[in-house]
Amino acid sequence: MLVMSDHGDSTSTGEEPEDWQEAALCAQIGPDFFFPEPGGSVQDAKRVCRSCPSRRACLEHALARDERYGVWGGLSEKERGRLRRLRRA
Repeated sequence: MLVMSDHGDSTSTGEEPEDWQEAALCAQIGPDFFFPEPGGSVQDAKRVCRSCPSRRACLEHALARDERYGVWGGLSEKERGRLRRLRRA
């Protein structure tokens, strides 16, 4: 998912989209769904991610680029933070 978030972080690197990004279900829905307002629910976005063929690649992309906002690979910001800490341990 290559988007500009409301938080001012660009998740676009200026590179061509990777294959997983073109196959991702989020590419058909739009970024607002995956970047809810603070306090908003991420459950609908996570539901879409569960059936996405690009889920694992999306999550690895987010972890590698230290994405701080939104739902990536079916995980929220807090969930990705916990996963990062577990991987470092």
